[in-house]
Amino acid sequence: MAEPGLTKAGNGRWLLEGELGFASVPAVLESSAKGLTDSREIQVDLKGVTRADSAGLALLVEWLRESEHAGKVITFTNVPEQLLAIARLCGLDEILSFQGK
Repeated sequence: MAEPGLTKAGNGRWLLEGELGFASVPAVLESSAKGLTDSREIQVDLKGVTRADSAGLALLVEWLRESEHAGKVITFTNVPEQLLAIARLCGLDEILSFQGK
């Protein structure tokens, strides 16, 4: 399993890479606890995500919840098709701000 990582790219942009599963998501969530909402507008690029399951989707939902609580706007770009399919199945594609594929 490729260890996931969240890297700050500047100006509210973040890069998410690796596999997002039940074993790895808690560490990503913990590492993002400080700093993810440091900008008014947050963009998380998922082009480096190699695999994701429902835990990966739960991570995005949690980031949405946290950003809304902090009065921030978060969008997700380059969302892998696998994650989009899970979001559609759960009806979460309508509440998550996905831009592009």
